[in-house]
Amino acid sequence: MRAVNTKLLGFFVASALVASGMGAFGQSPYESSEDFARYAMKLRESALLKIEPQVFVPTTSRSSLYGFEGHYPWKVNIMTTIFWVGEQPTPNNPVPNTRSAWDVNWVVSYGGFDDPNPQNRRNYIPASFTPRQNPFYFALPYNDVTSGTTKPEAPLVIPWFKQAYRKYGQSVCQNRWIEIRSPSGRTCFAQWSDCGPFRTDDWQYVFGTEIPPWNINHGAGLDVSPAVRDFLGLSGMDVTSWRFVDFQEVPPGPWSYYGDNNDFVISARRNTERVVDRTQDDDNGSPTVITR
Repeated sequence: MRAVNTKLLGFFVASALVASGMGAFGQSPYESSEDFARYAMKLRESALLKIEPQVFVPTTSRSSLYGFEGHYPWKVNIMTTIFWVGEQPTPNNPVPNTRSAWDVNWVVSYGGFDDPNPQNRRNYIPASFTPRQNPFYFALPYNDVTSGTTKPEAPLVIPWFKQAYRKYGQSVCQNRWIEIRSPSGRTCFAQWSDCGPFRTDDWQYVFGTEIPPWNINHGAGLDVSPAVRDFLGLSGMDVTSWRFVDFQEVPPGPWSYYGDNNDFVISARRNTERVVDRTQDDDNGSPTVITR
């Protein structure tokens, strides 16, 4: 396993992109997602070759090294704060959460104000309405798109970029899942719905090995929703650990019940559609299977 200096990697990525004429990213020169993905992988290899590697030889397996069983490492002892859809500005949160980094109409898309008052909540959702998006959501201080363009470092630093990329300027981070562990050891799962706290460019922490820089919220590096707070029993400012997970690793739970953006809900709808399609008869009276 080879570790690289993430700051130098960022420098070489930017330099290579400028040299290739993509520094401004005004318009993608690639006709398909496959072309762009191939270019991104070549650029990654080129940048890595220019950096003198620091050799790291693990003494155990990858799964044991990360303390689990999975592909992504844990970020441990991260100061965690609470935020919610519809939150108004405060001295410690100057940006209102009526919109997200990816949705200018976040309150409308969610279905209303995600009231954080425990007295106004039932079963991890607001008592006054059923959310149209997953109430188990979070924010991390990185956004892979800006002004409708894919950031130049995104193909190099996001582990799942190649598999998730669909088109230039479309986020591959939105709605990704993480596992969050409380100090008591209780865990839950949530989807990436916004960017912060405070920053949207800290890929060195989000995907690398650096810690969040100091900020007015005691170096907070993760924002979580009231549903996550309630499930884990967190205070308004607490310490958690988190890691990225693929959807296949997420078990059912209260985070799987609601939301048009929720992979569990989407999968259930697709399965229902397939069942309905299989029960339709063709003109000869035999079952018709429609592939979607």
